[in-house]
Amino acid sequence: MAERIGSVEWVTVDENHDGQRLDNFLLGRLKGVPRTLVYRILRKGEVRVNKGRSKPAYRLQVGDVVRIPPLRQAPKTASNQPDYVIHKINKSIIYEDNLVIVVNKPAGLAVHGGSGLSYGVIEAMRAARPEAKYLELVHRLDRETSGCLLLAKRRSALVKLQELQRARQIEKRYFALVHGRVRSRAWTCDRPLRKNTLQGGERVVRVDPSGKPSRTRFQVAQRFHAATLLEATLETGRTHQVRVHAATEGHPICGDPKYGDAAADRPFRALGLRRLFLHAASLRFKWPDGSRVKVEAPLDALLQKLIEDLN
Repeated sequence: MAERIGSVEWVTVDENHDGQRLDNFLLGRLKGVPRTLVYRILRKGEVRVNKGRSKPAYRLQVGDVVRIPPLRQAPKTASNQPDYVIHKINKSIIYEDNLVIVVNKPAGLAVHGGSGLSYGVIEAMRAARPEAKYLELVHRLDRETSGCLLLAKRRSALVKLQELQRARQIEKRYFALVHGRVRSRAWTCDRPLRKNTLQGGERVVRVDPSGKPSRTRFQVAQRFHAATLLEATLETGRTHQVRVHAATEGHPICGDPKYGDAAADRPFRALGLRRLFLHAASLRFKWPDGSRVKVEAPLDALLQKLIEDLN
C-alpha cells in the first residue's frame, strides 16, 4: 500500500541537517519512497532549494528552504514496532547526554530494519521518542552481537563521531569466548579482509591479500579448560572482523554459526549457549573540547552464567 502526500511540502533546514547532502536529506525524509524516484525528481528539478534547481550533492545550510513535490510513499510504520521491543530498548540505555545515546544492544535484535525485518534498534528508538528531531546510528553491530551501540542525537555529533572513527579515535573493546586454550597472552592480527555477497544475499568475509587493511588486538582475559575469554580491541571496523580474525588464528568464537566449529560448540550448547559469544563491552572517545565519554556494557545474564559455569 501507499499513501499520497497531498501537496507540496516546504521544509526549512535546521542545525540537525546543516552540511548534509540534499539527496541524503531527501532519502532520510521520504521513508518508503524508492531511491530511483528520489533521484528522478532531483534530475527533473522538481526538488528546489531556495526556489532554484539543485544537484544531489549540494550541501544544505541552516535556513535553506527545500521544496518537496507530492509523492507516493509507504505508510508510516510506527505501529510495526512491537511494544515489547520499544520497552526493551528503553531499558537497555546505559548512557545518554545531549549529543549521544549508548544502548546495551540485546543479542538477536538487528540495529536497523531491512532484509525482511521491519524494525531494529533505530526504528524502535525513533518510535519510543517521536518528539526527537534526529536519531541516527553511528556504527553497527551484527544482529547476534550484544553490547555498546552508539547513536547520535544531532547531525553535528554524527559528523564528528564519523571523523573520530575514520581517525581510529573511538576505542571499541569486545569480549569473545573462543574455542581452545590460547597460549599467547597478547597479540595483534592484521590480516586483510574481503567481503563477499553470496547468491542468496548472505555476506561472508574472508582473509584476502586484496582485501581491506584490518587490525585487531587480542589479549587473554581468562583461560578455561577448553576455551579462552579474549578481550579484542578494534583498530579498524570491518564487517565480521573479530569473528574472522579469531577463526583465522585457530580459535573460532563459541556459538558462531558462520565461522565457527559446530562440533566444538556442542558442550557449550549443553551449558545453555544458544548464541554467538561476542559482546561489545566498552567504547570510549574524546570530544574536540577535551571532554571524554567512556561507557561499559555488562554481559547479559546468559553469558555471565556461562562464565560462572566454566569457572
